[in-house]
Order: sequence, then structure tokens, then C-alpha cells
Amino acid sequence: MTTTSTPVSEPLTRQVSHHVSQSVFDGSRLRVVLLVEVYDGAQQRFLETYEQLRSHVESVPGHLGEQLCQSIENPSQWLITSEWESAPPFLNWVSSEEHVRMVRPLHSCVRDTRSLRFHVVRETGHPADGAERPRGGLQAAPRVGDGVIRHALTFTVKPGSEERVARILADYASPEPRVDETTRLCRTSLFLHGNRVVRAIEVRGDLLAALRHVAAQPEVRAVEEALNPYLEQDRDLGDPESARVFYTRAALPAVHHVTAGQEDPEARRHALSYPARPGHGMRLAQVLAQADEAAADDPLSPVLSSTIFQRDDVVVRLVDVRGGLDAGEPAMALGLPDPGLVAELTTLLDGAGGRDGSAPAAGDLARALEGARMDLVTDRRAPDA
Repeated sequence: MTTTSTPVSEPLTRQVSHHVSQSVFDGSRLRVVLLVEVYDGAQQRFLETYEQLRSHVESVPGHLGEQLCQSIENPSQWLITSEWESAPPFLNWVSSEEHVRMVRPLHSCVRDTRSLRFHVVRETGHPADGAERPRGGLQAAPRVGDGVIRHALTFTVKPGSEERVARILADYASPEPRVDETTRLCRTSLFLHGNRVVRAIEVRGDLLAALRHVAAQPEVRAVEEALNPYLEQDRDLGDPESARVFYTRAALPAVHHVTAGQEDPEARRHALSYPARPGHGMRLAQVLAQADEAAADDPLSPVLSSTIFQRDDVVVRLVDVRGGLDAGEPAMALGLPDPGLVAELTTLLDGAGGRDGSAPAAGDLARALEGARMDLVTDRRAPDA
């Protein structure tokens, strides 16, 4: 019998599964909204700096266009909206070092920013006859979420300091989960893989407000200060510019979340760091997302939920598993796709291919991925989360 599968270059789901609450891989156009508050008197300097940046952004692959708007009520408030063919080109661009360098001149005239990203679901109006229609489609159907926002931060520490870093990260008092009337911290999970730290958080309400709330807590500040001597990349969280650059580079966005729609209080949380070949991180995340969608519809799958985080070639998969990774079907828990995608996965995983260049069997891939398991440092769930 021949196994067929959807090529990963196509959107993952033409009919969005009710299990998928978050994904950047459905091929629909992306609208990015950036709310900006400019320092009083800096409006003209902000406009001039923006004009210099705009000419660069226009040449970025996948960028369709944008608008800059100024409030009619408060001249310090600005709105930048941009449209992209799909989410992956934007995420590649916004996480690049080039982007970090380009936006730096804006920081001297901007007091605060807030970025929001939306897939286009419906639109009115049609291009005039002969006009080119925007590239990228519309989101096929609305996704249904659980009210939880998922995000992660990642950074590396100096080799040899991992044991000390793990003790620092495990030994702190949890911050107050209630941020305000509408925002609450639900869960924080910390993992280590070699010298890479991944901190995944789950929030109900406003993610930015939650991140600021956590950063302001004395117990969290003490932990961050204790970590500074062990970081591979220097930072000074007391300096706004240094902190901004650090958190921009540390951001590890969730690109896909799927749940099987089942609850199990005994489920165990695990994280896996997949070794992507250089330049193949986004595509590897897409293959794993496709496999997770199929697993969500399989009642025998031990995976109750999966969140894939990706930035450049850093691909991390956070899973809640019934009975642990070694129970049931370990290959499925590791995120291995059906046999039709084994060869594709091999081209994306660093060192996964056989010595003769042939694609390994699923069992061989499972053994190759054993090293992807991350070490749990701490997993804290807020009461009543």
C-alpha cells in the first residue's frame, strides 16, 4: 500500500481543524499592527526615521505594503500597519539581526510600542479591473482557542555553567499570578538542552502586561541578576536599550498549537529541541506541525497537546503526554510524521540521514531524536489555572 501525504510547501489545512487554535502555516495573508507612542516633540524625527526604514522593508520578500497613520486626537500616537503574503516571511524578517539593527534608530524617539499580528479571515472590496490581487489567501475558517497565549524566551549560557544555571532557575519564588483584572499567569515551564535555556509561559489576557509584571518582581530580578555572569551574550536589564535588544533576540514565538481536546491530570510535560539544518528551521517546524495535526485526530496518540516554538533554526516542541514520552507510541510522542514524510524530515534534521545518504526508517529517526529531549528544570502552574 502506498502512503501519500500533503507536500509541506502547501498550507497545512485547507479546512482548519477545530483542534488547531494557533498556526502560522495556513497560507493566509498576515496583517501586522504596530501601535507606537512617540516622545513629545519627536514626531518629525520619528517620521524621517520611518521613511528611511520603509525603503528597506519594501524589498523584503513577502512584504505587500503598509500604511503609517497618526492619531487625530493625540499627535504622539501612531499606527503602522503592514500586510504580508503569509506569516512565515514576516517572522523570518522580524527575528533577523538585520531587523534588530534597522529599528534601533527608532528607539530614541519612541516611548512605547505594541505589536499585534492577525491572519486575514474576511475582506470587502475588490481590485479594479486589471489590478493585481494581493498574494496569499484568506484564513479558511476561524480557529477556536482556549483563551491562553503561549510564548517562550530562549538564550544560551556559557558551556560548563549549566548545572549552576539550573539551580538558579529552579530556586526562586513564583511571582503573583494575578497581573490585573483581565490578565493572569497560568504556567511557566523551564527546560535546558545543552547550554540552551527555554522558558515557556502561558498567559490569559495581555501577554505584554504579563511579561512586564514578571520582569518587575523582585524575586525575578534577583534571578536575572544571578544569571548575568553565565550568559553567553552580555546584557544589562537596567539599561532600556540593552534589555530591549536582549528580549528581541530571546523571543521564541509559538508558531503552532494543537490539542487533542482531552484532559488528563496525570499528563507529563516534556520539551524537545530539534536539530534543524542551517536555514531549515521554519520548514522543520511546519513538518512537525503537520504531524501534530494528524496525531490530534488519532485517539491512540499519547500526545494531548503540542506547541511548536520556532525562531531561525531553533525549533522547540512542548508536549503534554499521557504516561510520558516512553509510553504508548514513542515515535508519535517524538513528533515523527507518517512514513510518507520521513524522507522530508530527514532533509531538515541535522545529522538525521544515514551514512550512505539514504533516509532512515521511523525507528532510526526515533533513536536519532532521543538527543532532542530537554531537561526539565521547573514546571509551575498557578493555582486554579
